[in-house]
Amino acid sequence: MYDPQGWSASLYNKSAAFVYSTAFTAPVLDMLAAKPGEKIIDLGCGSGEVTLAIEKNVKQSAGGLVVGVDYSESMIAKAKQAGLDYVFVADVQDLDIPMAAFSSGDPDFKFDAAFSNAALHWCKRDPAGVLESVKKILKPGGRLVVEMGGAMNCIGIRGALHRAVKSRGQDPLPLDPWFFPSVEDYTKLLVAASFKPLQMSLTPRATPLEDGVKGWLELFARKAFLKDFSDNEATEIIDEVVDACRIDCQDSSGKWQMMYSRLRFEAVLL
Repeated sequence: MYDPQGWSASLYNKSAAFVYSTAFTAPVLDMLAAKPGEKIIDLGCGSGEVTLAIEKNVKQSAGGLVVGVDYSESMIAKAKQAGLDYVFVADVQDLDIPMAAFSSGDPDFKFDAAFSNAALHWCKRDPAGVLESVKKILKPGGRLVVEMGGAMNCIGIRGALHRAVKSRGQDPLPLDPWFFPSVEDYTKLLVAASFKPLQMSLTPRATPLEDGVKGWLELFARKAFLKDFSDNEATEIIDEVVDACRIDCQDSSGKWQMMYSRLRFEAVLL
């Protein structure tokens, strides 16, 4: 079910369609304001739903181009099935894609904008490397428009995971795969990488979970935070976290939700 990177596009589409829902992506897409004819790269494009929406706008004029990249082979395969022509498996912390495949022979090809939705919080290994990668492919004055998990994202659930892992004799910090920065922390990264922040906000968002906290953990934590545990151990931890979070995350009708905190910003390359 899972690809070598620990992802399953089919499970993602089943349990986490909220990630690319119109309601949740409208704010960052409005911030991007993709224009006909622009050339835009989507960093962490997933199974391609948002990428297709951007492509619909830019292809209204000649020269419009959208390129998608994602770390997951499963996601890229699904994005190709959805009809995207230029999508590639790549790590945005050290981006390496075949520019010749879409640059029409232009050795000086640069993108007008780089976009990312719900992906850069997975770039814990080298957050600054993401910005260095973008600098290499973005034209001067080009836009970087991002929504990602920010400070306090997954509050309650993340802490319960840490406690469950620590109680089993392991240090949870190196196992935790997420990078949830504050506005101040990410502003420092942007400025150091020669980006000028134009707007930046941290917004709390209650997020319904169709498959409950258990489904969320199986999708986003089992092959990441809990990848070093056996199936039995991981199941025990997941059940323990579900029980710990029930009081805050499940309502009287049995429906589940969790609190997201979204860091959303626009910056330009100086």
